[in-house]
Amino acid sequence: MAPVNEFEQRWFDLGEFIREQRRIGHLSLRKLSEMAGISNPYLSQIERGLRKPSADILRQIAAALHISAETLYVRAGILDEPGGPTDLIAEIRRAGDLDEDQKRALVQIYETFRRERATRSEPDLDDALEPAASTTGGEHVAGEESPGAA
Repeated sequence: MAPVNEFEQRWFDLGEFIREQRRIGHLSLRKLSEMAGISNPYLSQIERGLRKPSADILRQIAAALHISAETLYVRAGILDEPGGPTDLIAEIRRAGDLDEDQKRALVQIYETFRRERATRSEPDLDDALEPAASTTGGEHVAGEESPGAA
């Protein structure tokens, strides 16, 4: 049975999202229902978009899936999507389930990824300074001399 209006579509999409997260986590319907503390048939109905779970039930499902309850609340229309960019470093530092060394490591990894992406998106200065290297057909490896440059 296809959803007929926007609200039914939202619940259907929420159910599909929960089902996909369950599959990503390699959890059976029965296992997730046990972990979330809800009945197997009720969870099945949620996944099929037939039930509209309360915020508390969504919180229980989110905890069992190891995702944020806010993610499910937004998908259910209980919360509005955040408007601005997320400060991931601040979120990592606020995480109560990580110790300081773990937080420091995550921040370092995140900053490394951001630097690498920024480097890829900027024009390569070496290419701009050496246009002839790209027209010779040979590859130039950093730290090596070009053939014939002795």
